[in-house]
Amino acid sequence: MPYRLYNRVGSGGFVVEAALALAETAFELEELDSRPSTPLPESFRIHNPWRQVPTLILPDGSTMSETAAILIHLSACHQDKELGPKPGTPAHAQFLRWMVFANVNVYEAVLRRPYTKRYTTDPNGLEAVREAATLRLGEALSVLEAAIDDSPFLVGKNLSVLDVYVAMLFTWYRGDAQFPKLDMLKASVKGNTIVGPIWHRHFGDR
Repeated sequence: MPYRLYNRVGSGGFVVEAALALAETAFELEELDSRPSTPLPESFRIHNPWRQVPTLILPDGSTMSETAAILIHLSACHQDKELGPKPGTPAHAQFLRWMVFANVNVYEAVLRRPYTKRYTTDPNGLEAVREAATLRLGEALSVLEAAIDDSPFLVGKNLSVLDVYVAMLFTWYRGDAQFPKLDMLKASVKGNTIVGPIWHRHFGDR
């Protein structure tokens, strides 16, 4: 059976959809009719007990969740498509390093704004959580900005799913700091002939 991806427009599942397209592998897209930042229906627990997308059903029928884990898995399964560096190499070590960094520090800071109530039980503290999230996000993006050398990409000279992931997270930044290298990375992702149309469907011209 092909992969089956549960997703919704404008969500973090964009990057998994892009990764499957880059892998040139067959997949079925189940697009949920709901807006990002709103809870998924209780019935979705049968697919993901955390009621989150992306949720990916693998060809053997098992389920994967957690965006970074899915991207690492797809990269390993489709090495001929070079979604990431070859496992066991120094470049792959950096790929894993920045993938986990982006997931733990950048994505988590992004989520603190629309899902603020997850991060405090004090109703008077919601705005403080949002402000802290924006600051933390800017700090994490500064680390990624410094990690980019002459190439527009984070690891090596070629586009990887790590770059697509970081570009997606960067487009959700709402602070005042400037990140010219991340701007360049995002432009490269948006300009990719495979990823670009998927980006436009999810995020328009952002």
